[in-house]
Amino acid sequence: MTPPSLLGPDLAPLWDAVRERLERRGSMSRGRLRLPPLSMVGRHRLSSLLDRPLTVTVDLAELEDSLRKVGAGDDLIAALASVGHSMSFDAEQRRHERKVRRAARASARAAVERWPESWAPAWVEEAIQTGVLRGLGVHEAVAFVASTRRCLDAVQAMGSPQSRVDLAATVLGDAHALDPGTRLGSAVMRALRQRHADELHDDTDRTVWDRAGVPSDSVSAPVLVWNLPVVSLCALAPLLTTASALGVVTHLSAMALRSYPVVVAAGTEVLVTENPRVVEAAAQRRSPRCVVSTNGNPSVAVRTLLGQLLRAGAAVRYHGDFDAAGLSICRRMMELGLVPWQMDATSYQQAVAVAVREQVDLPIDRTDPGPTPWDESLREVFQASGRVVHEERLIDELLSH
Repeated sequence: MTPPSLLGPDLAPLWDAVRERLERRGSMSRGRLRLPPLSMVGRHRLSSLLDRPLTVTVDLAELEDSLRKVGAGDDLIAALASVGHSMSFDAEQRRHERKVRRAARASARAAVERWPESWAPAWVEEAIQTGVLRGLGVHEAVAFVASTRRCLDAVQAMGSPQSRVDLAATVLGDAHALDPGTRLGSAVMRALRQRHADELHDDTDRTVWDRAGVPSDSVSAPVLVWNLPVVSLCALAPLLTTASALGVVTHLSAMALRSYPVVVAAGTEVLVTENPRVVEAAAQRRSPRCVVSTNGNPSVAVRTLLGQLLRAGAAVRYHGDFDAAGLSICRRMMELGLVPWQMDATSYQQAVAVAVREQVDLPIDRTDPGPTPWDESLREVFQASGRVVHEERLIDELLSH
């Protein structure tokens, strides 16, 4: 049985390229094939299939052997059929299919021309290049673009966050039409990424939806909290007080926070960290410090809690990883109103120096982290060093202050 990970739009450009190669050179043709552009998910799935890192080309014999091992087919021809990209041995049929594809793409481009957004042409070209429109005829492509437009308009008109499931059921009549891995879900997510390009950098697909106000639901991806000293009138006070007394971390969902907003005394000090391990360590040590974790890019629940804390007048500080992604998140936290803490160039250099003395071989990250407006020299210092200092190495220091 063909693994589900091989199906869907993420690997479609590869299967299409392999099929075209065999149709052009013959079904027994092997050798190396230059990889077509693949999404991050597609590259990850292909790397997992081959059980090695990817290069710019793929050996078709190796690919055939890997597909055979996972049960996708006895050879490339059978495997292509199992993933929905069967070879056509009829030249006339192939010409007809190319004509249909060209017509469908042209129709999609024409439909998008009526969109008001300047990024719309880039969106439809990305959809074409990544195979999101693959297999659609002219009418299907136009209907697909129209469905994407309806979803975007519905998101824009929402007065408050709405779950992705509700959006799909209300606008499209299918509660699962926007699920991860679906054709339409991928198209709408890519459009939302274009719409919010100024706010998004290395965000995950989940964060793109969250930032658009369309989380998958309001109970998953909770914010992790330790020792949050809410006022006695706060409805969540009994829960949070009991959790602190028991020495356990509290998971607060967006649903809970919207129903029962958190209120703290003005000036309450809160440390927000990127990694859950810091919150766990604070609970294990019964630290008197209030610690909150974003668990990477902040979810709707995280942003909801942070907004409530800031409105209450809390002194909210942020610390994260010293790597490109961590500095990007720190910049985002600063934009939300948090104050970066121990995230300056001096703190970074000291952390690297400690690792060197301890003969720890730190990972290297050569990615440009972007501006670090809370300390403009940090970007330069980090790029010059490239050494990554994960937050977990600094737990003792973070919880001792």
